[in-house]
Amino acid sequence: MPVRRLDPILIDRIAAGEVIERPSAAVKELVENALDAGARKIDVAIEDGGRRLIRVIDDGCGMDEADLLLAVERHATSKIPDGDLTRILTLGFRGEALPSIAAVSDLLIETRSAHSPHGLALRVEAGEKRGLRLSDWPKGAKIEARDLFAATPARLKFLKSDRAETQAASDAVKRLAMAHQQVAFSFSGGGGFDYSACPGDRAGRARRLAQALGEDFVANAVEIEAEREGFRLTGLAALPTFNRANAQMQYVYVNGRPVRDKLFAGALRAAYLDFLSHDRHPVVALFLEIDPSVVDVNVHPAKAEVRFQDAGLVRGLVVGALKQALASALHRGADGPARKALDLLSGRRDYRPSPPANWDYRQSPNAPAMFAPASGLEETAQASYLHAPPQADVRAAVEPPMAPDLEAPLGAARAQLHETYILAQTRDGLVIVDQHAAHERLVYEKLKRQRETEGVARQMLLIPAVVDLDPQRLEALTPALDELAALGLVVEPFGPGAVLVRETPAILGEIDAKRLVADIADLLAEEGDARALTRRLDHVLATCACHHSVRAGRRLAPQEMNALLREMEATPGAGQCNHGRPTYVELKLSDIERLFGRK
Repeated sequence: MPVRRLDPILIDRIAAGEVIERPSAAVKELVENALDAGARKIDVAIEDGGRRLIRVIDDGCGMDEADLLLAVERHATSKIPDGDLTRILTLGFRGEALPSIAAVSDLLIETRSAHSPHGLALRVEAGEKRGLRLSDWPKGAKIEARDLFAATPARLKFLKSDRAETQAASDAVKRLAMAHQQVAFSFSGGGGFDYSACPGDRAGRARRLAQALGEDFVANAVEIEAEREGFRLTGLAALPTFNRANAQMQYVYVNGRPVRDKLFAGALRAAYLDFLSHDRHPVVALFLEIDPSVVDVNVHPAKAEVRFQDAGLVRGLVVGALKQALASALHRGADGPARKALDLLSGRRDYRPSPPANWDYRQSPNAPAMFAPASGLEETAQASYLHAPPQADVRAAVEPPMAPDLEAPLGAARAQLHETYILAQTRDGLVIVDQHAAHERLVYEKLKRQRETEGVARQMLLIPAVVDLDPQRLEALTPALDELAALGLVVEPFGPGAVLVRETPAILGEIDAKRLVADIADLLAEEGDARALTRRLDHVLATCACHHSVRAGRRLAPQEMNALLREMEATPGAGQCNHGRPTYVELKLSDIERLFGRK
C-alpha cells in the first residue's frame, strides 16, 4: 500500500491517546493548568465517571483572546518561555493537555484575564474550532469537556465502571490538593470532598493531609524533615502498625508534582523492611524539593515518572530520613489496635445484664472458682500480686518500686494473663503487652547492634567453592567484594568468568555457598549494591530472634515483666514485632470508664 499523510485531526486523536487515556487524566491535566495559572480555588465536577462531563473552574489569571486561540493548538504553551526543558518549574509544560482533550471531546472554554473588559468563550468539537464569542464569565476560567471519547469509541469501550473512573478522578485531584495546601479544592460527582485552604506552614500541611487522608493518619505518623546536598525531604510517615494491604496510600511529590516511581517504591520498602511483613505496605506523604535541573520530568506523557541525575543520593536520603524518624518513635505504636479492642468490648455478644440487687454471689455454684486466685499468681515469683490483707511489710516491699513505673509510658506490670500477655497499669489507663512479640523485637535489635559493633563472624570453608558467573553478573559482583567481606562473605576472583568463595557468614550456618553467591550476583546486577546480602542477614537475624524470644506460655516474674517494659520504651520499633504485628494495646482510663457507663 502507498504511504500517505494522515489527516491532522486523526493525528491529534492518536496523539491524544498518549496523554488522555482515561477521564482522570483529563481531570489531572486541567487541574494542573489551573494551579499553573495561580488559582486559589479550584472546583471540579464530573458526571458518569467523566464520560458525560468534566468541569473545572478556577480563579486563576485567565486568558486573553490571543492566548485562548493558541491554547487549543498542539505544542502551544506559556509554561517554558525560554524553551529550557532542563529547568521546568510548572506542572504542565508540553502544550498537549487542552488540544488532546479537545481532540476527543466537545470542549468549551470560558475565561477572562484580569485586565480584560469582558470574558471570552471558545468551543472546540472533536478537534475543530466552532468560533470565538464574548462571555460574561467574571474571572479565571471554566473548562467543560463533554462526551469524552465519543469520537474514539474504541477507547471508550475500554473504560472501567463509572464508580472506578470517578474514584480515579477523585484520587487525581486529591493528590494535587495534598501538595498545594494553600489552594481550596472541591470535587463533586460521587465520593466528593471540599478542602478549605490551609496556611503554608508545617501545621497547614498537617491539616491538609488530615483533610485528604484522615485524622488517623496524622495522629499515627511521625514527621519527616531531612536535607542533604541541596535535596530537602519533608512530610509525614505512618508508624509501622498503621499499614495497608496495598501501596495505594503512598504519596510522593517532587517539587509539588505527584509521581509514581520505582525508586521511591524501593526506598519505602527498604526503610520499613525491619517493621513490616512483605504483604503489608506503609502509608506516607513525602515531599521532595530539589533543583529542577537535576531531575528530568519529561520522561512520559503522563508526567508521573521522573529521572534523577543522582538516584542513589535521593534513595539514600529517603531511606535514611525514614529510618531515623521511625527509630526516634521508639516503642510508639498506632492507636488502631486499641480502637478495635474498644469496639469489641463495647459490642461484645456475651454481655449479660447486672444481677439483681439482692443476689448473693456465695449462692453461685461457681463462687469458689470465681474468687480463687488466678492460675499463675500462686507462683512464688508473682506472689506480690495476691490480694491479701494490708500488711506494712508487704506494702513497703511492693508499692515503692511500682510508683516510679506508673509514670513510665508503658506503666508498671500488674499481672500476667494466660501466661502470654502482660497487664500493666499506667497513670491514666492500662497496657496489654504480647510478651513474645515484644521480646522478639528486642532480641532482633540486639542482634543487629551486635553485628554492627562487633562485625559478622565468619566461618572458613574446608574446600573453597568455585562459582561460575556470566559476564554481566560478574561485572556487578566485582565492585562489591569489599562490602561483601565486611558482611562475612569472602569472595575472590578466580580466573575468567568465575569467583572463589573462601568464607561465609557464620550466622547462616550450613549453606549452599554457590547458590548464595549466585543469588547475590543476581540481586547486585538488578539493584546495583550490596544491600542484597544485608537483607538476607536481617532475615536470618529476625528468624533467630523469633526462635530465641520469650515464648507464649512461659510464666514471668514481676521483675522480668517490668524489665521487659522498660527495655521496650528504649528500643526503636518496639511497638511492633518483626512481622508488623502490634506488640501492645493501650486503653485509656476514660475509654474504660465509658465502657462501664461511668462517663
